Amino acid sequence: MQKTLFCIAFIFSGLASLAQSDVQMVEETVSRSAIEGHIYFLADDLLKGRQTGTPELKIAATYLATQLRSYGVMPDPATGSYFQAMPMERKYPPATLTTMLNGQSLNEVVAMAQGNVDFTGEMVYVGHGLKADYANVDVKGKVVVVKAGSPDASTAQAAFGLMKDKIEIATSQGAIGVVELLDAGDQIWGFIDHQFNEPRVAMAGDDSADSIPFVWVKDTGFTIANSMQANAMVKGQLTMTKKEGEKLDSYNVVGWVEGSDPKLKDEFIIYSGHYDHVGIGTPDASGDTIYNGARDNAVGVTTVLSMAENLAKYPTKRSALFILFTGEEMGLLGSRYYVENPILPLDKMVYCFNSDNAGYNDTSLATIIGLPRTTAAEHIKNACKQFGLTAVDDPAPEQGLFDRSDNVNFARAGIPAPTFSLGFTAFNGDVTKYYHRPGDEADSIDYDYMEKFFKSYVMAGRLIGNDPVTPTWTAGDKYEEASKELYGN
Repeated sequence: MQKTLFCIAFIFSGLASLAQSDVQMVEETVSRSAIEGHIYFLADDLLKGRQTGTPELKIAATYLATQLRSYGVMPDPATGSYFQAMPMERKYPPATLTTMLNGQSLNEVVAMAQGNVDFTGEMVYVGHGLKADYANVDVKGKVVVVKAGSPDASTAQAAFGLMKDKIEIATSQGAIGVVELLDAGDQIWGFIDHQFNEPRVAMAGDDSADSIPFVWVKDTGFTIANSMQANAMVKGQLTMTKKEGEKLDSYNVVGWVEGSDPKLKDEFIIYSGHYDHVGIGTPDASGDTIYNGARDNAVGVTTVLSMAENLAKYPTKRSALFILFTGEEMGLLGSRYYVENPILPLDKMVYCFNSDNAGYNDTSLATIIGLPRTTAAEHIKNACKQFGLTAVDDPAPEQGLFDRSDNVNFARAGIPAPTFSLGFTAFNGDVTKYYHRPGDEADSIDYDYMEKFFKSYVMAGRLIGNDPVTPTWTAGDKYEEASKELYGN
């Protein structure tokens, strides 16, 4: 009996020792000085807000690749490079754009899709511009006016997601242009205006050369839309002269570490975050025009770098793939391109642990967008608890955050993919104060909190990477069927 008790005590002592060794590994490689070094560099004015397609973003990419190389992380096995070149195109606002409705000249307008048109006459209001809205109405040769989104969702995100469908439907009905009325607040509209009324980048070939023009008009409170009746004629004007773009390359930064277990090393955990931001824009009250992007997403990048440094020194049983995306702010382009052009087979990727941020308003939390949606939730909770944080699920589901970061492109492919974010209790206050604002500077961040945050992420990655049970979607998740198709089970 005494011998049995001794053996049990020895086993539990060994388990405690193993758990402690993981903590020690995290403590050894994650340091406040390294955290500050990464964030201060990436959010420096020198990089001018890291807009996709700029020389400054290539500087950031080179910095990231150099860090991976210094840790001993391996490059793309096919090319020997840490850069995955992504063919892109710099697009410009139309050379000319005029929009009028019922004699009113509209100034807050952006061209979401370009084409050449010169139309003055009777337009047709067709509700939300979905297929059913065109029943028994002739729009051939006319410009249609539509209300943004759908009856169920009218946010800018929802409207953007439906834009391609609305263009295809309008084109099939013979329309020659679409004017969409969007209810957007000043901050959201300012972001839209910055993205589409200034030169920007998009994935090469994304826009059809013969697309009909599609414009968004700011319509606060849907004042204009609500004054119209279905299928009513609207006197208006839409003229647009398309300006051709130019080809360029941007880069995802990639690297990997082989796992330590002979069998589990064939399974990979992806650690990802985007390193681009929104560049230079409207000045704030101080006159600052550089949107530095310390929180969004130098913090997320540093999370991934912290993981890479740790696993290069102390590999987990599963292998690790590190991806730092370009083009997230342009519509999740880098992650979309990667999923379509993976450097390693997607069916070997069993989990994607993304990190993306807007800001924080509670330094006792780590907010994981999609926490209960995967079977790794307990590992994440336990890791955060180890370093004095509480892991919580998305407190602002109305924002649609799961579908607004790079994780969603992996989720659609079937790969379990939550996003590890700074702690917030609502998408307001100190979150919106810094989100896509010039004030998002490195010196405005609480680095005591950052140290806990990064250690929690690295610890969670270690627990997931060493678990003998492969992580999956929680039963019944919307992406479970895609997962079965990807993994063949």
